[in-house]
Amino acid sequence: MSTNKDRLVIFDTTLRDGEQSPGASMTKDEKLRVARQLERMRVDVIEAGFAAASPGDFDAIHSIAEAIKDSTVCSLARANENDIRRAGEAIKPAQRGRIHTFIATSPIHMEKKLRMTPDQVVEQAVKAVGWARQHTDDVEFSAEDAGRSELDFLCRIFEEVIKAGAKTINVPDTVGYNLPSQFAETLRQVIARVPNSDKVVWSVHCHNDLGLAVANSLAAVQAGARQVECTINGLGERAGNASLEEVVMAVRTRGDIFPVETRIDTTQIVPASKLISQITGYPVQPNKAIVGANAFAHESGIHQDGVLKHRETYEIMRAEDVGWTQNKLVLGKHSGRNAFKTRLTELGIVFDSDEALNSAFARFKELADKKHEIFDEDLQALVSDEVVSAESEHYKLVYSHVCSETGETPECSLTLSVGGAERKAQATGSGPVDAAFSAIEQIAASGSELLLYSVNAITTGTDAQGEVTVRLSKGGRIVNGQGADTDIVIASAKAYLNALNKLESCPGKVNPQGDI
Repeated sequence: MSTNKDRLVIFDTTLRDGEQSPGASMTKDEKLRVARQLERMRVDVIEAGFAAASPGDFDAIHSIAEAIKDSTVCSLARANENDIRRAGEAIKPAQRGRIHTFIATSPIHMEKKLRMTPDQVVEQAVKAVGWARQHTDDVEFSAEDAGRSELDFLCRIFEEVIKAGAKTINVPDTVGYNLPSQFAETLRQVIARVPNSDKVVWSVHCHNDLGLAVANSLAAVQAGARQVECTINGLGERAGNASLEEVVMAVRTRGDIFPVETRIDTTQIVPASKLISQITGYPVQPNKAIVGANAFAHESGIHQDGVLKHRETYEIMRAEDVGWTQNKLVLGKHSGRNAFKTRLTELGIVFDSDEALNSAFARFKELADKKHEIFDEDLQALVSDEVVSAESEHYKLVYSHVCSETGETPECSLTLSVGGAERKAQATGSGPVDAAFSAIEQIAASGSELLLYSVNAITTGTDAQGEVTVRLSKGGRIVNGQGADTDIVIASAKAYLNALNKLESCPGKVNPQGDI
């Protein structure tokens, strides 16, 4: 870290705000894998969840707080005593723990949602910071919907929470309403007008409803913000959040403009992107900046010629600097159990027991018999493929036979294990996958609605595993199911069953009644 630039704190909220994407809920083990990757990437603050939302969220935050040593572990909490107490208990094992409390400050939110007067909101915010300080000295305060709040009121509430002991002040554009010049001016004004503004870190949390989350975040940095809240791949509810990889690489690439630098290990960006994509089932579009498959591809002959002569004619970053040269071939069918375990550990995958490791190793050997070259992405998918534990796996594929030929209606015969008992079904469909889903539904009769079916190749080559995401909706709940296999119909059936198992076993979360 050079001495002539300020430190820009990278606050990653993939595990909290990112998980609020429809169907993107993660298991505790998956959250631990993500947290370890974020730590490997040297993220400053990991917002691990919303402790009061559910017992599962609390448990995941607590486990991450125990496991993570290099990053600050944070829990979100509404400005009430119970939320803050749960957050404090969840982060207690952390070497560095933070409580992030928030309350709405825009006129529409205060009147219509909170049904509180501005005076009551300020009073509650001050109380919340005081409660949080009973658990940690590292308290962050957010003014929800700051982007539509009155400037005088923002200055007033920020002054009071700083007096109460908040160390970080977050100015969120909760609904993605602001434009860069407008948002930058808001930051300049509050920093200039709020007493003791130099005693806190000013932060921003921008949503992407107008496609401006990164632009607004960077404009705020130029105006004095020194923390950016963001997610891997820009994941998040509605149109998502500011993309971590875009913020970090913009600051790094345009060091002539930004008086800040991060401590992020940028070579871990692409591995993090791929991990999040596989776990959540949200694929990355090919033309996505930094982490898209085409981000460093050159189709135009003029571009190709220029890059061959001098790379910087058309490339402002090196692909290897963000991790595109990683994830090379690491294992094959002759690799042993120890090499397998070592590589998974390097990827942040740790098993609780030898039994779980042996089961994963057996699946690896099965895959190696089908696929000559095993890449890191294959290993991540192999572990993600069976995220529902055996005891809670209500539906399991035992056998399938699919017949699809030109001019004939595709058919599928399959056998499922349902609560330990085998059941068979046969169905036709417009295609082999449709037939497989129809056969599954004959048995499950779930009454769910299929919202999304998508297929991605995990690696290159005709022997690549297909990774399938299925999104189901039932009774107001939305879940994603993932499945991977070299046979795309089997991968599809696995994904559908994985989604059904989540509908069967996963409890819902408490609605946090607000978001930053």
